[in-house]
Amino acid sequence: MKKYALVTGGSRGIGREICIRLAGLGYHILINYKGNESAALETQQQCIALGVDAELLKFDVGDKSDIEKVLGAWVTQAEKNALVEVLVNNAGVRHDTLMSFMSDTQWSEVIDTSLQGMFFVTRTVLNPMLMNRFGRIINIVSLSGLKGMPGQVNYSAAKAGMIGATKALAQEVARRNVTVNAIAPGFITSDMTADLDEKELSQMIPMKRFGKPEEVAALVGFLVSKEAAYITGQVISINGGLYS
Repeated sequence: MKKYALVTGGSRGIGREICIRLAGLGYHILINYKGNESAALETQQQCIALGVDAELLKFDVGDKSDIEKVLGAWVTQAEKNALVEVLVNNAGVRHDTLMSFMSDTQWSEVIDTSLQGMFFVTRTVLNPMLMNRFGRIINIVSLSGLKGMPGQVNYSAAKAGMIGATKALAQEVARRNVTVNAIAPGFITSDMTADLDEKELSQMIPMKRFGKPEEVAALVGFLVSKEAAYITGQVISINGGLYS
């Protein structure tokens, strides 16, 4: 049976580096993306160059019907020949503004992409993991979900919700050898932080720099390994010492 890793928001930034890291470990890759097909194709090519298969799955993680139509169909079709053994819920969006000025759309899009998306995507691939008695689920959360960030009530709420879900689900599935962990990046150089003043914000960080997407991907690589089999329900920060 072919073993796949599904990475939501896998076309760019942290998601791309996670895809490449998992491809290097021998997993075939399912690269989820919403709109940027050229970036997704580039990620696909980099994974294939490592000797694995890589497929593009275009769906909006915030849209339940879209997930069922695309990911649900893939799971059903692949049932006897392939298995999603690793899931990385990485997709997320930011719409930063003070709560008093926050629109319904700015709230719902952030919640739907991170929190709702994690639920619907995970539920779609979970039962085959449980039946196979092995799985690795990793939720990419945020410093914002741990300490809260002004101007990010929506993002902090979404990521804090993912943290709670991580701890609860880990207890539900542990006896089936499925681990569920969360990684909480601080400031990482990526498209998500491109609008931030990196020079100024770096002064707040004990290491005086932003993190690299590859550093997040390296932790994902460890958490999916057999060596990490006894680690579950944890939230591991990668933040240069900013908030520990």
